[in-house]
Amino acid sequence: MSDDKFYQIGESVHASIPKTGAVMKELVNGGPDAYETSSDALDYMVALIADQAAKGADYIAVNVDAFGEDDPALAVDLMRKYVALVKKYSCGVPVCIDSSDLNVLKAGLDEWYSTPGMPIPLVNSVKVSTIDQLLPLRKNKPFKVIGMLVDEAGRADEADTNAIYKLARTIFDAATKKYGFAPDDIFFDTTTFPLAIDMPMTPGTPSFTYRCFESIKKIKSDPDMKDVHFSLGITNCVNDLPARKIGVCRAYVQKGREYGLDGGIVNINHQYGKKPADPDLLALVAAFAENDGSAEKSMNAMMLMGEFCRQNRK
Repeated sequence: MSDDKFYQIGESVHASIPKTGAVMKELVNGGPDAYETSSDALDYMVALIADQAAKGADYIAVNVDAFGEDDPALAVDLMRKYVALVKKYSCGVPVCIDSSDLNVLKAGLDEWYSTPGMPIPLVNSVKVSTIDQLLPLRKNKPFKVIGMLVDEAGRADEADTNAIYKLARTIFDAATKKYGFAPDDIFFDTTTFPLAIDMPMTPGTPSFTYRCFESIKKIKSDPDMKDVHFSLGITNCVNDLPARKIGVCRAYVQKGREYGLDGGIVNINHQYGKKPADPDLLALVAAFAENDGSAEKSMNAMMLMGEFCRQNRK
């Protein structure tokens, strides 16, 4: 890669994280002044923001969707409150407004730009189906955007590299030709799949990790899209693993970078991309990244995962 930069999007202000979610709920129950009056709960959230900024986060993600499941209006209100906290305590690190609800994304942008002179934020995310609802907002409120490369129709080919590439091209063309985004303003998410269950049941089918990484390489090989970025939810790769999750995440990032991965939603404390991965864990991730569906590659991935689980079973 010509650019050694790895964009770190801090994941800690997320309502689905048990401790964070509990503190957020405490603040919700604290009344209208809870986000301005010092308390243990508010101090905890402020520390999460400030600590991520101090440790080198490029963006600080805010996700309050867990509160929107029962009360969408509450999620809109909370996004405003947490974006305001990021503005106040991030020492200039921009927010990543993260939601599956368009109204929540809009609220986050409104709050961010209620203060003049703010750095350009990141919005997570746009899909093909929301291009014309979300991207026009850039005209008055500039932002960078993560494009989710998922087939919303749920077809069987949704993880095929050609299908993923076509989704990227659709978002890229609309963003750059219709709405004024530069290629550098666009991050793509080719979807992280848990390694523990990345064992396709149909013979000859590549692993999801193979398709995730190969899609990054295919998109980067398009001359028009050579300057786009990529951001994966790194911790998703270790779901259901018995141990050594930080080490496996480190290996996942290191392997992904060989394909063009240059960003991720991460725990900033672990400083992925800066410390070399354990060779054995890198070999484990590589087995899945290289599993093209052939019997030999599939067996190798299964054997290495089986051995890893045996060695690390509690």
